[in-house]
Amino acid sequence: MKLLLISNSTNAGEPYLKYPMPRIDEFLGSVREVVFVPYAGITFSYAEYEAKVQARFAEYGIKVRSVHRSKDPRRMIREAQAICVGGGNTFALTKKMQEQGLLKAILGKIKAGTPYIGWSAGSNVCCPTICTTNDMPIVEPESFKAIGAVKFQINPHYLDANPEGHAGETREQRILEYIEANPRRWVVGLREGCMLHYDQGRLELIGKRPMRIFKKGIAPYEVQPGDDLSFLL
Repeated sequence: MKLLLISNSTNAGEPYLKYPMPRIDEFLGSVREVVFVPYAGITFSYAEYEAKVQARFAEYGIKVRSVHRSKDPRRMIREAQAICVGGGNTFALTKKMQEQGLLKAILGKIKAGTPYIGWSAGSNVCCPTICTTNDMPIVEPESFKAIGAVKFQINPHYLDANPEGHAGETREQRILEYIEANPRRWVVGLREGCMLHYDQGRLELIGKRPMRIFKKGIAPYEVQPGDDLSFLL
C-alpha cells in the first residue's frame, strides 16, 4: 500500500494546498494523473472543487479528473493511476461513496498498490470507520464503515485548545469517549500541518508537530516525527 493521509489541506494564512503539495508531488513520483473524489464538498459545486484542486496540482504537472463527471465512477477508480479524496464533510463524502460503491473499489486499488492521497475527510475515510471525524452529521450514510485501509482511527485537525469560558468537551475528551466504547481501537490525533505516509510496510509521521496517541487503558501520549509507529499497523 501507498498512502498519504494529510490532516488539513491548508495552513492558516497560506494559499490552498501550499504546504502539502511538495510531498504530494514526491509521493506520486512518475504518476501525473489522479482521479479525484470531490463528494465532501458542500458549500460549492463538485466542478468548483475539481477546478480548485486542479489549479494547484497543475503547478506540478499533475492532471486531475473528478469522478463526478463519469457515468461509471467505479470504473474510473478501477482504471486510476492514483486516487485523491478531498476534505469537507465526512458524512456527505461517505454517503455518496457508499451509494456509488467506491469504498470497496478504492480498497481494492489500494491493496493493489495504487497511491492514495486524502486530506481531512479524505483521511478519515481511509480508516475502519468515520467515527473520529470532527464533522456534523448533515446527512445519514448507510453506516459509519469506511475504506478500512488502515487499522487505526484518525482525528484530523487535532486541537489541544480548551478556550477560556468554554464548558463543552475538548477534542481529547471526545476521543476518550470513543476509546471507552471501542477499547481495541487506536486513535491518532493528527495536528494541522502534519501527515502520515505509509509505504512498503512502514508508517511515518511527517511534519513539525507531534501526534497524540489514544488507546483504552493507556494514558494519552505524544509521538514525534521519526518515532516508530509500527504498533499502529
